[in-house]
Amino acid sequence: MWRSSFIPKDRSGRRKRPDMEDVHGVVIVGGGIGGLATALALHRKGIHSLVLEKSETLRADGVAISIHANGWRALDSLAVGTELRELATLITAEHRVWPQQNKTTLAPTRKELRCLRRKDLVQTLANNLPAGAIRFGCHIAAIDAADPSSHGAVLTTVDGSTMKAKVLIGCDGANSVVAKFLGLSRPSQLPCLGILGLTSYPKGQPFGSEYLHLLGKGYAFGQIPITGNIVHFYINMSIQSTELKKSFKTRDCDDTDTTKDDASKGKDYALQKLQECQCPAEIAETVRRSDPESLKILTRMWYRPPWRLVLGRFQRGNVTVAGDAMHVMGPFNGQGGAAALEDAVVLARSLSLAVPGGVDAPMATDHGLQEKIGAAIGRYVQERRPRVVKLSLESFVMGALLGAKSLVKKVVCAAILGILGSKSRFQANYDCGSL
Repeated sequence: MWRSSFIPKDRSGRRKRPDMEDVHGVVIVGGGIGGLATALALHRKGIHSLVLEKSETLRADGVAISIHANGWRALDSLAVGTELRELATLITAEHRVWPQQNKTTLAPTRKELRCLRRKDLVQTLANNLPAGAIRFGCHIAAIDAADPSSHGAVLTTVDGSTMKAKVLIGCDGANSVVAKFLGLSRPSQLPCLGILGLTSYPKGQPFGSEYLHLLGKGYAFGQIPITGNIVHFYINMSIQSTELKKSFKTRDCDDTDTTKDDASKGKDYALQKLQECQCPAEIAETVRRSDPESLKILTRMWYRPPWRLVLGRFQRGNVTVAGDAMHVMGPFNGQGGAAALEDAVVLARSLSLAVPGGVDAPMATDHGLQEKIGAAIGRYVQERRPRVVKLSLESFVMGALLGAKSLVKKVVCAAILGILGSKSRFQANYDCGSL
């Protein structure tokens, strides 16, 4: 369904001649969750945008994504929350277990929490976009500044084609070409292995609506129901890069081509480690009976340290970034996807206030209005920076705690998490506001 020719069309639907200038108002690089959500948010505000996706089809693979109350508020603003809630079980309790301390807690969830299959979220976002909003097979290789009067950018594809964007939004992941244009440094890597998967229970899963966290020595296991028949699990392990290279073919965190061989190795490796950690038998059974095609092995987990988010440049004229391109973080607090949804809402709201008629409106070529667009992007950056810094810090400290060996480091990490946890404004109950 979601296919498109690379050859652009004009507004009448005719193919453009090679000598015709390809100019667009708002261009979004990257057709993942962040890019599609941003396009949909702009669409809800009456602003046309073009999403450029390097894949030939919609990237609806992947595993699952946990969405807390802050993410559901954003999805409600995008007018897809009700539709997506029908595809995910409401989690009613969170069960935390520390095997080494022989400690366990069980508490009801205070705010909305559901887990979605990634393909359900991506397809729903895409299905709510107007026809022609996504251009597939368009891989951006380089970005240059446009003339000073336009404040935009010139994009060059891998086949040498060029196009101009009055407003450019990079939602192209950790290895973002737009982030590079802004001058952001390459993200750092975590010495961590991540294994994600889905387990099906045709006769019904036995875990009800409970989210289990198992926090062992050097690993964290999570198990969360998606529906009455499907359960998502993840395992994060602190592991040295030398051991990773011996066991797996390394790949970027946003790659989705986990081989069958690596999937099998990943499952065996996880089961071995869980056995060494003396985890409960039912936990190992969830991994053992997981669907092989759903397994994803993350041998490289990228993150932008919180101090780089404090100092990073997220705007250059009418060019900015959102989602992982701005604030890629480890998976430890489960907020990366929800933060991208928040970005989409805040950015679309800011732009709509500056250009009520859309960037393609006749008066949008006015130099003064272009400066208003830049100011709107500046307000978006100003609003999002403190939020993503807090989330990044939380994720960074949780990752450090996972691999901490000294008691002092563990105490420091626990203290920081305690301070962050006491400020509910920056946790899962955050409200980014409506469109």
